[in-house]
Amino acid sequence: NWKIMRILVIGSGGREHAICKTFARSARVSKLFCAPGNAGIGELAEIVDISPTDVSALADYAAANAIDLTFVGPESSLVESIVDVFENRGLQIIGVSGAASRLEGSKAFAKDFMVRNGIPTAEFRTAYSVDEARDVLKSGAFGREDSAVVVKADGLAAGKGVVVASNRRDALSAIETMPVFVGAAAQSIVLEECLIGREVSLLLFCDGEGFAVMPPTKDHKRIWDDDKGPNTGGMGTITDGSLLTAEQLSEITKSIIDPTLAGARNEGFPVRGILFLGLMITDAGIKLLEYNVRFGDPEAQTILVRLETDLVEICEAIQGGWLADLPIHWREGNSACVVLAAEHYPAKPRIGDVIAGLEEAAMKDIEIFHSGTAKDENGEFLTAGGRVLGVTAVGDDLETAVGWAYHSASKISWPGMQFRSDIGR
Repeated sequence: NWKIMRILVIGSGGREHAICKTFARSARVSKLFCAPGNAGIGELAEIVDISPTDVSALADYAAANAIDLTFVGPESSLVESIVDVFENRGLQIIGVSGAASRLEGSKAFAKDFMVRNGIPTAEFRTAYSVDEARDVLKSGAFGREDSAVVVKADGLAAGKGVVVASNRRDALSAIETMPVFVGAAAQSIVLEECLIGREVSLLLFCDGEGFAVMPPTKDHKRIWDDDKGPNTGGMGTITDGSLLTAEQLSEITKSIIDPTLAGARNEGFPVRGILFLGLMITDAGIKLLEYNVRFGDPEAQTILVRLETDLVEICEAIQGGWLADLPIHWREGNSACVVLAAEHYPAKPRIGDVIAGLEEAAMKDIEIFHSGTAKDENGEFLTAGGRVLGVTAVGDDLETAVGWAYHSASKISWPGMQFRSDIGR
């Protein structure tokens, strides 16, 4: 069953560039397509001008172009039930079903699911209007006036739907302003106790029954050093085996992974694809902050540069239900990704600047993933989004990986370029 494949990747960011590059390493891929892609992805895949949420047009394209396998990058496509649409037409696709996408698409659904299935998480209340959220806060449900509260928009908000408010006043302000910033995603609001501890992300390949763990990662969400400034989609990540001990991994499996996969099966939406666990290591044990149902960005960049097993084979194992029998190999050591962002990001970024130094930055053990780039008529790369590039390095240890990522990033420039100088610290 050693089939050569034409593969379509859905999405347009650094995550999708990393997925495309990983498929491009496989001897089993004859041609790559990406919808809608970006200028960097266009160097190795045929660009398809279809929106990730236009799922029926994507299915038409896959059918008409003899696509053997589609791999979904963004959550927006999954929430639009792209997997159900493809499977109903007999098209092979990797991603979770529309029903399973609710684990990410609705914070309230996910929290209720955790409670139903005995999964340790933060105390919470769901409010179905701004007024109700105000009343919940005033009821003293989350401690004193100066207690920290986490305010979350229920729906998808592109990384902008979570505010960690340091006191009641800030929480009230977040409740008032969230509908302005994220619109319909904030029709319901989840209020949570603020857990104290160390955050770790753990991603899994899942086939409904079995799972395979990827190297644990740590994300740096805020725009400035020392975790200051507004939240972003992610300014950098590391992979580091020491983030979780063997005992912690065993606790996570028993208290979070097993009940999640069993609960999803029992409720009729087995998780097949990628599952992303946002974890908090607290003094009272390990708690689940949230689920995502796809690769993170930039987590995908740091994880996939270390993957040695053929991604096509992993996809076949997910579809065939034999993931537990597939040995998945990872390059030893660590990896680090430093995101280079445009001026004014995460507000309205300045775009259209020529990116200098890309050729000088290309080195051994470095991958430069394009997130928001375009090309001008002279073939020059231009900035075309908030997060522009993810400079990713692999090393025998964390210090080496971080050092090489920054060394490569130092060769790249454009007016107003910004990045964090403390990734992995």
